[in-house]
Amino acid sequence: MTTHENTTPDALVPAPVQRISLPEQAAEFYAAMIKLDRAARTDVDPTLAELVKIRASQINGCAFCLDMHTTDARAQGEQEHRIHTLPAWRETPYFTAKERAALALTEAVTLVTDGHVPDAVYDEAAKLFDQRELGQLIALIIAINSWNRIAIATRLSPAPKQA
Repeated sequence: MTTHENTTPDALVPAPVQRISLPEQAAEFYAAMIKLDRAARTDVDPTLAELVKIRASQINGCAFCLDMHTTDARAQGEQEHRIHTLPAWRETPYFTAKERAALALTEAVTLVTDGHVPDAVYDEAAKLFDQRELGQLIALIIAINSWNRIAIATRLSPAPKQA
């Protein structure tokens, strides 16, 4: 049996130390990312946008973005059971055909090295979204993947929450 000194079951682990502040050290880039994000969200249903952001952030393991976008989704009225089952969206009846197509496209673009974006995934999204919507959806997926990489590379961490 192994014991861990100076730890208690209720002790919180300190947040990782942020490596660098891009708003300070790469200000022009960061400002451009803010504009890119705003442009990517244009005309995308806010509920769908949060589902996409949460799913990409789950795949990428971005704690900061998961915290932010689950909080934002809840504030918009998203249902807890949909947030909780998002990693298994294919096995639930909770998501519309349009949401499913967007989530499949999110996974394919996020995991682009795993077979690129299959034609079947793209074609399903193209059937359910018009060209403008599809373009904006792709832009949104690219933007959240960029934010995930920024947060992970810089070790941006969510703020501690009160119980």
